[in-house]
Amino acid sequence: MHLPRPIPLAASLVAALSSCAFANENPTILMPRVDVIGAANRLPDLAGTGQIIDSKELEGSRVFTVNEALRRVTGINVRDEEGFGLRPNIGIRGLNPTRSTKVTLLEDGVPLAYAPYGDNASYYHPMVDRYERIEVLKGPGSLLFGPQTVGGTVNYITPTPPQEVRGYIQGAIGNRDYANAKFNIGGHGLLLDYTRKQGNGARDNLDHELDDLSVKYMISLTRDQVLTLRGNYYTENSTLTYSGLTQAEFDRFGARYNPFKNDRFDIRRHGFSATHAIAVTEKAVLTTNLYYSHFDRDWWRQSSNSTDAQCGTGFRDSRLAGIAVNPDNCNSIQGRLREYDTWGIEPRLTVEHQFGEFQAGVRVHYEEQRRVQINATSPTGRTGTVAENNLRETKAFSAYVSNRFDIGKFSITPIIRHEDIDAERRNRLTGDTGDTRVSKTTPGIGITWNPSDAVTVFAGAHKGFAPPRVEDLIGGTGTVTEVDPEESTNFELGARVRPTDKISLQAAYFRSDFDNLIAVGSIAGGNTPLSQGKALFEGVEFSGQAALAGGAFTRVAYTWLPVAEQSTPFRNVATQAVIAGSQSGLRQPYTPRNTLTAAAGYEMGPFRGELEAQYVGSQFSDFANVTNPTADGQRGEISSYTIWNASLNYRFDRAFSVFLTAKNLGDKTYIVDRTRGIQVGMPRLVFAGIRYSF
Repeated sequence: MHLPRPIPLAASLVAALSSCAFANENPTILMPRVDVIGAANRLPDLAGTGQIIDSKELEGSRVFTVNEALRRVTGINVRDEEGFGLRPNIGIRGLNPTRSTKVTLLEDGVPLAYAPYGDNASYYHPMVDRYERIEVLKGPGSLLFGPQTVGGTVNYITPTPPQEVRGYIQGAIGNRDYANAKFNIGGHGLLLDYTRKQGNGARDNLDHELDDLSVKYMISLTRDQVLTLRGNYYTENSTLTYSGLTQAEFDRFGARYNPFKNDRFDIRRHGFSATHAIAVTEKAVLTTNLYYSHFDRDWWRQSSNSTDAQCGTGFRDSRLAGIAVNPDNCNSIQGRLREYDTWGIEPRLTVEHQFGEFQAGVRVHYEEQRRVQINATSPTGRTGTVAENNLRETKAFSAYVSNRFDIGKFSITPIIRHEDIDAERRNRLTGDTGDTRVSKTTPGIGITWNPSDAVTVFAGAHKGFAPPRVEDLIGGTGTVTEVDPEESTNFELGARVRPTDKISLQAAYFRSDFDNLIAVGSIAGGNTPLSQGKALFEGVEFSGQAALAGGAFTRVAYTWLPVAEQSTPFRNVATQAVIAGSQSGLRQPYTPRNTLTAAAGYEMGPFRGELEAQYVGSQFSDFANVTNPTADGQRGEISSYTIWNASLNYRFDRAFSVFLTAKNLGDKTYIVDRTRGIQVGMPRLVFAGIRYSF
């Protein structure tokens, strides 16, 4: 929980709670939550790179996906997939972005992933419309969150319930059958938020229907403690395929081609959490998160990649030759049915003392995965042979301690984190079981120097850690696989500068040296086995924003990654054979050397307009750094691309406003991924909307 540093934590909490009793005196309740950064005035204390995307930027730019939002943060490479950002692929400082497995994702400080320890893959991610602010933290401070600390932490902040009754209704429509309706109302510490979003994705037969309902309630229990309750229900109904295109399909039928009209992806997810904060003493606050979520995912598909022979070798060969196929002639569909239950409790103590600030906490966490595969014998079947029935369980305990020592203009913050993880897998078809344990302690230290109010110099070093998935640790027969957790040594050195109140700049050098990096063969039905090896990433980040004279403004986020190499050949974990083409000195796949997001705009009175460019440099799609595309579309260099976005906003009065937005303004066709065949980015999307506030 963040409270301003100059005021004792408990005193701030008590004062805020006292004022909360009178709605007219304090229209917004202080909501207890765990921030990874907090307000901008916390940045001078931050011994690492941190960036905040606030509500004004999200709303003014009419951000369409979380991918678009996160590209505004230095060091982040986000890969599109289906066009709506429903399964973001987030990579930090060169780490492979596939399924965001190297990132800790939080919502109001609560774990967002459905299985962050046992299966940290982003098959579920809320719409960006739910959030009013996004925090991104890299460096040693990530040890306070975890369990993935090799990359960084992304914390999505939901709106605070107001005390006075207020809200808004918003609607938007556009091409590609796009429609978005949103209703938000709150008052007396209660907030209700509902979003309905639908439209066509990046390819044919990719239709999405999304519903997101959230409720938050904030109540002061006594003069020195407060409670926030949250509930959420989310559904997705998509006609979504898993397979990318072969090269011949892409060349002959174009980027939008997708014959798999029978594939379906359905999600039902509900979650509950509570955050309790109490002023233990005048200078100490104890904040406790309690959370639970249930995630149900059914994915029925007739192909998992561009060389899949599920529909027969003739079907596959036709695709490789660029001959149109009809999935109705394929008497097969496979259901990958997944259910996850996750719960945990995490108390965190923050104490301000005369020398700085102390933080400590523990987390007790449990996950249960129930995984079933059904092979049906018709194009739209839902019953058939049970090919998999697995139960996977993870029990985790973590503890972390840090203390910031303020010494004049310097601050030194040592941090240590410990993870203890028990994993178990049971094959319900055969009765085979297996279990194993992973335990690791990781230290870190951060240093800041504030020679003036306008300058912060920071440096940090820490050991990174990420646990393997249960399925990687334990095979289907219960055999424990000798796959080590990911471990890295991370260093960064940088500075934040505010030469004026209207200009802010941040630059950092970073280096991540991996003793072990896991390249997960996690694409179902794919050809890449689980592999591991040593790797080195090294680069520079720069970001800045400025409010110029006359209402003009600009911002930029640039990352240069000259080093992203395989320090050793990557080897198949099961056989220890070198992955085809992998060798020391070659570049890691999906690591563009340059990424840049830049924008310029004008704001005056009721008008705000912005033009943005998002550039992603060329990148390899495999360990061998193959340049020419292969027939299956799964290997070959991915060319660089630049996407232009524009937004116009006009407010008539305090109640009514309108907006017009274009994403991929030039309607550029570009490849974003080759993991399981060619995947492409979203075509041009133009939508207009209106908002009424009350």
